[in-house]
Amino acid sequence: MGEEGEAVAGIGAKAAAAEDLARWAFRENGPWVLRRDSIGWLDGLDRLRAAEQADVPRLLQPSWIPPLRRFGQAACGIGGALVLWWIGDRRRGGEVSRAGLSRRLREAFEHLGSAYIKLGQIVSSGRGLFPDELVDEFKRCRDQVPPEPFEAVRKVVESDLGRPLEDVFASFDRECLASASIAQVHAATLCSGETVVVKVQRPKVAQLVRRDIAAMAWIAPRLVGRIPVAALANPPALVELFAETILEELDFRLEAENMLDVAHVLRDAGQEAIVVPRPHPELVTRRVLVMERLEGFTYDDVAGMKAAGVDTEAVLRSMMIAFLEGAMIYGVFHGDLHGGNLVVMADGRVALFDYGITGRMSEDERTAFLRLMMTGAMNDVRGQLAAIRDLGALDADADLDELMTTLKLDQPVKDPTKMSGEEIATEVQQVLKVLLKQGARLPKPLMLYAKDMLFFDGAVAELAPDLNMFAEMARIYTYFVQRHGATIAARIGFDPAQTSLDLTGVKASLGLNEGVESITHRELQERRQIIQRKFEESGARLPRIDPTD
Repeated sequence: MGEEGEAVAGIGAKAAAAEDLARWAFRENGPWVLRRDSIGWLDGLDRLRAAEQADVPRLLQPSWIPPLRRFGQAACGIGGALVLWWIGDRRRGGEVSRAGLSRRLREAFEHLGSAYIKLGQIVSSGRGLFPDELVDEFKRCRDQVPPEPFEAVRKVVESDLGRPLEDVFASFDRECLASASIAQVHAATLCSGETVVVKVQRPKVAQLVRRDIAAMAWIAPRLVGRIPVAALANPPALVELFAETILEELDFRLEAENMLDVAHVLRDAGQEAIVVPRPHPELVTRRVLVMERLEGFTYDDVAGMKAAGVDTEAVLRSMMIAFLEGAMIYGVFHGDLHGGNLVVMADGRVALFDYGITGRMSEDERTAFLRLMMTGAMNDVRGQLAAIRDLGALDADADLDELMTTLKLDQPVKDPTKMSGEEIATEVQQVLKVLLKQGARLPKPLMLYAKDMLFFDGAVAELAPDLNMFAEMARIYTYFVQRHGATIAARIGFDPAQTSLDLTGVKASLGLNEGVESITHRELQERRQIIQRKFEESGARLPRIDPTD
């Protein structure tokens, strides 16, 4: 090729790269350029996604005979961990006892497989809600689960790519970078020279997941009404959510499409603070996903970030706004946020990984969710109840006025830190009983939203424990008014620019009077600890609730 031809090729490459960055929230100067119309693995994914969802009801059909083998494995695993703790660390008491129990439970969960590891990941994001020892131990479930041997990894890669490993990769690290419930990730270099990471599915995970779904489907209906939390969460719905999300996680082509969809939302929203790794235009299959490698600080390496000049409060704010923007405005958001799924790059941008679980809302769900957020910002309690009903969390004919009265939402909220353990237990019991009678449940969008908010609760504790949470809420509200005010007004008929943020309801939900102007996450955690101590000192327990009472 002559100089003129090379110049033309160079201009074409730059134009393609500009198109790549204009469409998706990718890093500049990536190892390759993506053009949506030339990505082969995208073909037929709409039909594949629909087929996976259509298969859920069959998997959820409980058998007449319980899966005794799986129940026995779970009982032996968890029961054995408890027995070993009882005869060992329990005797030493205090932090040693809690740490020993946490370690044994984590090891049991890892041995039991994907479903339990997923639960461990949720616990690991709940600092302030779960004991610190449990949170710290279950962090290992994010990316430190015992990996598969390299030969098993090689077999999966070669089977799915249809070629020997050495024909695709110039180098492939035998030791994995991270290992979690569904897959493990290895660093590699393509024969063409690009540095990548390769996500490889565990060989037997699909079989194990379906076995766990069968066990959950059998036991879930038998939990309804037996314990308050299980009744409110609706165990069959939880199992359905697990089946829907994890079946999609088992096909990495769907995950790669999720990466493109979330990256498009971020770019369309003008978000510059979140970066999605590019999936390879060819090397994506059901069990193998090759993507560009992005590196940075783990989200809890606060000291490292500050030493590099990264503003951790800004990092937190960027993640929160991007998450809320995706849910409220676009109806698409990352549904599995936890510390193992992101790093903070040296320039302060967040590289976000693992898109197996991605929240997707219909137009009606997105409108209801937007109304929920905006009525909450205006302290319109009845409006919030209506939005929750429209999201499917309450029966369509639920009496909202009765709910307002019986839940005492029109009355001053008591400060739980000044109540006894018995009083708190009674209040919670009454609330749950009312909600259950109105058919309360947690539909998929709200479940994923609540799960991600649990992560943000822990992230605030790590990145900005002394942040004024009320001031931050006002800042985020102002962002949405300025950036999306017209869209919000057009969609729900409410112009946020004509009103101001009302934090009365938020303060009441925390048991604070209207005059309190600030609260930090550190102070909020102290309040939670006070409430927890009251329960422990009083011996109060939440009694079993029968929704038919």
